[in-house]
Amino acid sequence: MKPTVARKQPRKHEASPSHSMADQHESIDLGGPTVDSSAAAVHSWFPSPPPPIYSCTLTPELVAKAREELQEKPEWRLRDVQALRDMILKEQPNLRTRLDDAFLLRFLRARKFDYDRALQLLLNYHAGRKAWPEVFQDLKPSTVKHVLDLGFLTVLPRPDPNGRYILCLRPGKWKPNDYPFVDNVRAIYLTLEKLIQPEETQVNGIVILADYTGVGMSQASNPGPFLAKKVVSILQDGFPIRIKAVNIINEPRIFKGIFAIIKPFLKEKMAERYILHGSDLRSLHRNIPRSVLPEEYGGTAGQLDMSAWSRLLLDCEEEFVVEFCQPDPLEGVVLPESMLFEGEQASGHDDDTFRGLRSQLYYCY
Repeated sequence: MKPTVARKQPRKHEASPSHSMADQHESIDLGGPTVDSSAAAVHSWFPSPPPPIYSCTLTPELVAKAREELQEKPEWRLRDVQALRDMILKEQPNLRTRLDDAFLLRFLRARKFDYDRALQLLLNYHAGRKAWPEVFQDLKPSTVKHVLDLGFLTVLPRPDPNGRYILCLRPGKWKPNDYPFVDNVRAIYLTLEKLIQPEETQVNGIVILADYTGVGMSQASNPGPFLAKKVVSILQDGFPIRIKAVNIINEPRIFKGIFAIIKPFLKEKMAERYILHGSDLRSLHRNIPRSVLPEEYGGTAGQLDMSAWSRLLLDCEEEFVVEFCQPDPLEGVVLPESMLFEGEQASGHDDDTFRGLRSQLYYCY
């Protein structure tokens, strides 16, 4: 069931009290993990997050884009953040979460400055961690180095003309005997956490490029519908990032079966953003220009470098230790059942669905 909260009228641009509720909770840490400035200098191709004491880093063009697309008004930005902060402290006083401006802005932007929906997203963000300990326990780059070394994912160094960074996934590089599939999910989540830090990404969103070269029956049938459902639930309803397009290339016939597993869990708007190119690179280039693509995909941006993003993540180890290797942020917090992601037991319906889809996969293969 899709996580929901009783909807109220969107609380936008309400005046904040002269003394915020944060003043009454002096023990709460408003800040987030400190970003290593030396690491940021080494990886200068990727933009830095906002400074610890928030100061907007958006260009005038992106400020205008955020105003038009996200309903973000610079003159009300910090007042909106304070309103969300006060809601958290009032409605979820036991939630151990970051309350700094830069962090809360991610959720406001992802939900177009609708306070109630932003709060719901924040709660889902933390509920996802509680519901899936295999992914979030001890989550740091060094624990997924084997995934990065395999070449399962990377982020292309140049954004597209719309300013969107491109997350490149290569699921055919993974074999079920290599390691559990959940390790791939861990690597994807860490990558998304790093991608969402810069304000540019919060406004522009990202694009996914998935190369299905080498994907066969063993990879296609391994996750199953229950695992697919959990991944989709977190990405759609539990993470503050805007996925603007999913480009699939080199998909085999079996992909129809794979997509049949995923599609029932996708919102209509997200399903429409999936673009299947097959082996037609000209079709891909109509959506992602050659100037930002590596030579492997008919581009002019040099050879695909899988190591740059790996080094960037591994150099941010301490940052992720602070963010994820801490006590459960939901300990002592009571959430409505409808807000929690489903537990580990799949329903009989999911089992039946999987058996049917597995037969379909074999037929396609």
